[in-house]
Amino acid sequence: MTDTATASDTGDAKHMNMIEAINSALDVMLEKDDDVILLGEDIGYFGGVFRCTAGLQEKYGKTRVFDTPISECGIVGVAVGMGAYGLRPVPEIQFADYIYPGLDQLISEAARLRYRSAAEFIAPMTVRSPFGGGIFGGQTHSQSPEAIFTHVAGLKTVIPATPYDAKGLLISCIEDNDPVIFFEPKRIYNGPFDGYYDKPAKSWKGRDDAQVPEGYYKIPLGKARKVTEGDQLTILAYGTMVHVAQAVCENKGVEAEILDLRTLVPLDIEAIEASVERTGRCLIVHEATRTSGFGAELSALVTERCFYHLEAPVERVTGFDTPYPHSLEWAYFPGPVRIGEAIDKILQD
Repeated sequence: MTDTATASDTGDAKHMNMIEAINSALDVMLEKDDDVILLGEDIGYFGGVFRCTAGLQEKYGKTRVFDTPISECGIVGVAVGMGAYGLRPVPEIQFADYIYPGLDQLISEAARLRYRSAAEFIAPMTVRSPFGGGIFGGQTHSQSPEAIFTHVAGLKTVIPATPYDAKGLLISCIEDNDPVIFFEPKRIYNGPFDGYYDKPAKSWKGRDDAQVPEGYYKIPLGKARKVTEGDQLTILAYGTMVHVAQAVCENKGVEAEILDLRTLVPLDIEAIEASVERTGRCLIVHEATRTSGFGAELSALVTERCFYHLEAPVERVTGFDTPYPHSLEWAYFPGPVRIGEAIDKILQD
């Protein structure tokens, strides 16, 4: 499946969507480690808004999987304390748009705890949260705030693009001794997305990257995944945009090397450098707003490290510098038209 995964007693594999893969990862870790605790709004009896924690409270009890009040600051704060005490909490923020009340706890406490205590205390917590648009969620259910967290020293930021990666990466996050933000692209929970919202939805069923081992396995953080090989240009993407970019290239007949970054921090800069040096062109795609989005950091790194190999300026296709609109969602969303135009431009230069 991937040359970066390590497996142990994985058991039989079966097709899963991303929701099922995340549920399986949580199930595996709850069984493997008594210190793993799940908490969040409606994650217990109800099983979460997207059903990622369905059945886990019934299996492991209310002291291991429990509901919290609607207080993101409280959820994150309690998780920091649990981590310092020696537990491995996995708090869920129901939508990434609601994570902001917990920023002070994440930035000032979780991210700083190891440093300020000279490693006497750590915060081994993994904050799960659905993020991104494409579901007609409007401005309060569609945001992509990943760049905020990549700016914070001490936090790791992880974004899967397939069910197989979702499980392997989440297990690695839970076992990591540093705080991790694990953003789940909700547009691809149930299937990959090619960017055409008016076409029938696709399922993960039958895809190799949805063939998920039922047991324990890990995918190391900081290792990108090569989605396709090509020599015309490099495309850097993560989450939903990996699938949209791939569909555009297939439709246009463009031989692009698409890298699914998987983790933004730590970043697999070696894979990026090797790819851009080989292709000479780089396109960056993400849903988040353009100004100070993570694509700006990627563009700077590529320019700094690969300048003499570039045959054209680095291009970005992103969301706009506005709140995420509801009625004009598909003008905001970096869809096939805008990505296709950027590919045409970079190949003409």
